[in-house]
Amino acid sequence: MITGAIRSKIDKIWTDIWAGGITNPLTVIEQLTYLMFIRSLDEKELENEEFANMSGTMGKRIFPESAAGQSMRWSKFKNRDSREIYDIMEKRVFPAVKGMKYGRLPDFDQKGELIEIPDEPGREGEENTAFARYMEDASFLIPTAQVLQKIITGLEDLYTHDIAGLDMQGDLYEYMLGKLSTAGQNGQFRTPKHIREMMVELLAPAPEDTICDPACGTAGFLVSSAEYIRRQYENKMTAEQWEHFAGEMFTGFDTDRTMLRISAMNLMLHSIERPEIDYKDSVSKQNQISGKYSVCLANPPFKGTVDAESINDDLKAVTNTKKTELLFLALFLRMLEKGGRCACIVPDGVLFGSSKAHQAIRRELVENHQLRAVISMPSGVFKPYAGVSTAVLVFTKTGAGGTDKVWFYDMQADGFTLDDKRMETGESDIPDIIARFHAIKQEEGRERTEQSFLVPKEEIADNGYDLTVNKYKKVEYVPEEYPSTLEILTELHELEMEISKGLAELEEML
Repeated sequence: MITGAIRSKIDKIWTDIWAGGITNPLTVIEQLTYLMFIRSLDEKELENEEFANMSGTMGKRIFPESAAGQSMRWSKFKNRDSREIYDIMEKRVFPAVKGMKYGRLPDFDQKGELIEIPDEPGREGEENTAFARYMEDASFLIPTAQVLQKIITGLEDLYTHDIAGLDMQGDLYEYMLGKLSTAGQNGQFRTPKHIREMMVELLAPAPEDTICDPACGTAGFLVSSAEYIRRQYENKMTAEQWEHFAGEMFTGFDTDRTMLRISAMNLMLHSIERPEIDYKDSVSKQNQISGKYSVCLANPPFKGTVDAESINDDLKAVTNTKKTELLFLALFLRMLEKGGRCACIVPDGVLFGSSKAHQAIRRELVENHQLRAVISMPSGVFKPYAGVSTAVLVFTKTGAGGTDKVWFYDMQADGFTLDDKRMETGESDIPDIIARFHAIKQEEGRERTEQSFLVPKEEIADNGYDLTVNKYKKVEYVPEEYPSTLEILTELHELEMEISKGLAELEEML
């Protein structure tokens, strides 16, 4: 998580950029993101070289082996004179990043002209990947060599001394996004990594899956899915499965081109070179995808409504509403193939809302598909960006029912304090949630007073398809014995006599 020291260093970098004349917060974020990406490319190359030294084989290089190519590496130019750094960045690094292809940066000829990377056999036309598409309109806007050097020095200090070895790039972006006045309205905050990983573990994606996040933001869920598959299957995957992994396995949509650029860069750093990352309003008529994906993972936007005329009619047929949190649930059901599974975050209002639209989508999940789990999360999980109470819904698309019993879990701790500081505590229910979910038969017979339990579908239907854990959880009241009224009065009289005696003694002393 972002600490006070890290905040101060980011704020210092931000101030240096503002002092240099860039005052649009979105532009500041974009420029910092490019620099963070460029540094990450060099880190990845260093890892490749370290692996090559141990194994004796060097895989695909990111940077060309020429002098010009090696000069583009962060580790090579970071300590140079500020004017040299600016020249390298403006004339080599940035154009090369925009021309990146197949996970490699292009080289330069002796005149300093960019040498385009040729098509690889069987991969013709792939230059129009997500990364290439969303970098087309990117611009290098750092105004002076001095400002650039200050930013590089600040980032290097931050990465070396504060976040070395930590998965903090998304958190850094999240903190910067908080400086945008529109961030709260757009709901653009990142799902914490440990929550994403819990949801991925619940669905347990495999190499043959196709995974989609139709509100992908910075592609956190896709990255967490990729990391899980690597951990579980890296030594078992076939060449065809690796090819699938590098491209069509991962799909994400968003309506913010900045987010799409971040997504493309983030996925490329995780060896996913050709993801399907598209500019698309997922709940609109623009999106006609149906029955395509085997896994959906998402934290869709909760706030606001959308234009009723633009909403896809298929979604309104399931839940006639303008509320995005309900429309996305209908969207998951449409986009999943039969047997496809979903884990998504919803605000608590989805679980108990009394409107026809709320009840319709809950009934759809329970009666026409298989609702497997409702995991209630504490309200501080998304602090300091939002204090809304949320839950994770886990379900499988069947189109023919299948809900027998629904598993409820009342999460009390996620490993961090539930205030704005979100400090690590070491107390987390997440390992217990994952273990119990994957051994669901053993939950039979657990009392409603316990942290997790099963509820029959019929009982849920009788309660208007209410999915709040407290609707079904029983609280154990321990009877407490109180003294009788006569005993209390006797005690009061004794106290009164002691007070009177004390006052009398005090009078004598005076």
